[in-house]
Amino acid sequence: MSDDTTYTPPKVWTWDAESGGRFANINRPIAGATHDKDLPVGKHPLQLYSLATPNGVKVTVMLEELLALGHEGAEYDAWLVNIGEGEQFGSGFVGANPNSKIPAMMDHSGDTPVRVFESGSILVHLAEKFDAFLPKDGAARTEVMNWLFWQMGSAPYLGGGFGHFYAYAPEKWQYPIDRFAMETKRQLDVLDRQLAETTFIAGAEYTIADMAIWAWYGQLVLGRLYDAAEFLDVTSYENVLRWAKEIDARPAVSRGRMVNRAFGELHTQLRERHDAGDFETKTQDKLEPAEE
Repeated sequence: MSDDTTYTPPKVWTWDAESGGRFANINRPIAGATHDKDLPVGKHPLQLYSLATPNGVKVTVMLEELLALGHEGAEYDAWLVNIGEGEQFGSGFVGANPNSKIPAMMDHSGDTPVRVFESGSILVHLAEKFDAFLPKDGAARTEVMNWLFWQMGSAPYLGGGFGHFYAYAPEKWQYPIDRFAMETKRQLDVLDRQLAETTFIAGAEYTIADMAIWAWYGQLVLGRLYDAAEFLDVTSYENVLRWAKEIDARPAVSRGRMVNRAFGELHTQLRERHDAGDFETKTQDKLEPAEE
């Protein structure tokens, strides 16, 4: 390392909002709402409040896959949550997810609305609700859950660890980049060895484990996260690349990636989704000319 400064932690840590870099307005050391704001509610029983980060993409891919299977009850309204503006700290969103992280869902299909937060929980809720993409019982179900929970526990090293220090931290520091690059490559190797033996993550069938892992690691090896594909030598993980490309080609996955997307090329952004026809008529390239 070439850094000549040494940080000595204080006896009691205090928050310095100015030290947060580009994420200073997103993270804070306390929970709870900062302002009153009700959540909008659309016409469908399933109401999603999200942003097209990898965790958000997991859920919109799942919903679009359910609709592709003909599950009409999976129709949903997807509302954009601008985390850069602190919308996740509104009272309504905090009511849906006390952790103030996207995605959050409200399921109004029963007598009493049910809140569902944490992307893995939402995937399981939907899989059980529609009996799809998750075996009902036995070893096959356990294997899907193994890999789903693997992703939930591993992705913080990729996103909050590697991605943060490699792409977003105010300065580049070799030690954390090396530490989290090593862990990211180890995780890619775990996946590569698994996918050398199976078509999909948990076996021969496409499941919620694939949706969850693809949103992070599939998009990483396809060059869509952190501009880090070359740095991590992703082409060496041939089985992961094969799997990532196969899932990427699914029409429901293409649609799911667009929902609640507020970045990238305008034709890929469907910031809100309330109807299947919105993909044809309400992408941002069609809306922005009307706003000028």
